[in-house]
Amino acid sequence: MPQLISEPAVVAAAGTKPKRIEEFVGNVRTGTPSVSIARMASPPGWLEPGQRPDFDEYTLVLRGRLHLESEDGSGLDVQAGQAVIVRAGEWVRYSTPEPEGAEYVAVCLPAFSPASVHRDP
Repeated sequence: MPQLISEPAVVAAAGTKPKRIEEFVGNVRTGTPSVSIARMASPPGWLEPGQRPDFDEYTLVLRGRLHLESEDGSGLDVQAGQAVIVRAGEWVRYSTPEPEGAEYVAVCLPAFSPASVHRDP
């Protein structure tokens, strides 16, 4: 029988300002280790530590702009209506530099966990 997820679990976030992470499917909300699906709301000026996760992350920006920095120092801007894929083992740093911040959906395969994200100190 299909399982309704009536509300997400709010997960603690890393970064310079409070970002809201609402996990609908994943380790925290449903005990699903194979995938996580979360809605993120990050404020203007938010900057997350760099990370080299053990999972692929697929991100769809719903509102605003998400900025990604790569290990070589290059940057990529993902606007509302666009998506980006970051492969497992690839170093990346996310931020939302614009005044409106950003809202986006992240899908991680396998599911996100604090032990598998490997954030910079």
